[in-house]
Amino acid sequence: MKLWQKNTNVAAAVENFTVGNDPAFDAMLAPFDVLGSLAHVRMLAQVGLLESSEAQLIDAALKNIYKQVIAPGFVLPAGVEDIHSYVELLLTEQLGDAGKKIHSARSRNDQVLVDLKLYLRHEIMELVGSVQSLFTLLQAQSEKYKNHLLPGYTHLQLAMPSSFGLWFGAYAESLVDDLITLQSAYKVVNKNPLGSAAGYGSSFPISRSVTTVLLGFENLNYNVVYAQMGRGKAERITAMALANIADTLAKMSMDACLYLNQNFDFIAFPAELTTGSSIMPHKKNPDVFELIRSHCNRIKALPNEVMLMTTNLPSGYHRDLQLLKEHLFPAFKTLHDCLAMAQLMFESIQVKETILLDEKYKYAFSVEEVNKLVVKGVPFRDAYKQVGMAIENGNFQYSTSLNHTHEGSMGNLCNDKIEKMMQEVLTGFNFAVASNAVTALLND
Repeated sequence: MKLWQKNTNVAAAVENFTVGNDPAFDAMLAPFDVLGSLAHVRMLAQVGLLESSEAQLIDAALKNIYKQVIAPGFVLPAGVEDIHSYVELLLTEQLGDAGKKIHSARSRNDQVLVDLKLYLRHEIMELVGSVQSLFTLLQAQSEKYKNHLLPGYTHLQLAMPSSFGLWFGAYAESLVDDLITLQSAYKVVNKNPLGSAAGYGSSFPISRSVTTVLLGFENLNYNVVYAQMGRGKAERITAMALANIADTLAKMSMDACLYLNQNFDFIAFPAELTTGSSIMPHKKNPDVFELIRSHCNRIKALPNEVMLMTTNLPSGYHRDLQLLKEHLFPAFKTLHDCLAMAQLMFESIQVKETILLDEKYKYAFSVEEVNKLVVKGVPFRDAYKQVGMAIENGNFQYSTSLNHTHEGSMGNLCNDKIEKMMQEVLTGFNFAVASNAVTALLND
């Protein structure tokens, strides 16, 4: 029996198709559904829609349910429509009429909205920690290998000298900007939709501000119609932020695949971190980086998937939105795994020290020789022509000594400035407000 069901049974084929894989994802939302219910019950008591004694009973029962749903291996029992129904059914079984009152002034629409926002908020918090860990490693490797030169390329053609300090540091700074976009997603997610009911509010004298504070949201989604319109939008914005992080990892993984190639031979890894061939005994394949690249490219498609699944939907709730969970939720674990594997690989990377001493890279120093002439007073265009003619005539002379001093160059990496930017971004999330609110909700 469904909470919404009257006297007609839904055809089994319709039920199976409409439920789909949702029970598995509802189990992931279960702790957040209980948190939303805890806040809702306390608010109902404050506005007089629940007796204080009833609220205390429901509060205690919900905390026990929370322990149940966070236990390893929790699954939604067969025959239960969704997590919202399951929580209400448990309360009704335990408390009778008091349990039936929990749904006053809300709909499953705003229940799933608040569940999703609390889930996404939690996942973003966890993801920031993983990104921060890789950022710290990349910065450390940037400092460690700042004097190890390698060729820089444009159009995959030899360009100018670079360094491993620049290479590691570039991806560290990229993660700073990636977290700025993730912070934007967090700000969108961290607004309270609870109380918007089915999307048109309620005639009950509820206080949405109370549940906002109790759940540690930064603010409300004030307009109740927009609160419902935020379904799909919050997922899309979050997906775009995940895609930005994935893009950084995919690009760095592609670099690593190239640099490990014998024709480049810039880096190496311990044998246990590479794989072999069934017929070629010399092979040390970069399978980890290839899979990171592929996983991350798939995540880069996620915003478009969400966009297309919500295309042309009018305002209000539509069942199409249910499927977004199947696409977005697994992406968090995939991205965590990719970040962890990138960290494992880059912790163990072996960098070649004398790459640019090989004469085949001599033309990477052509710009250096042009610049030396300019410093001596030769106009740039004349200096460029002189060096170009020397290259064409086969008498190009060069030095491998470098003196790059401007901000962000290989001689002045500014890693301390990049670290400061990262700390400012991390502070801007202000996770403590949400974390403290959830702790208080469960312990008060």
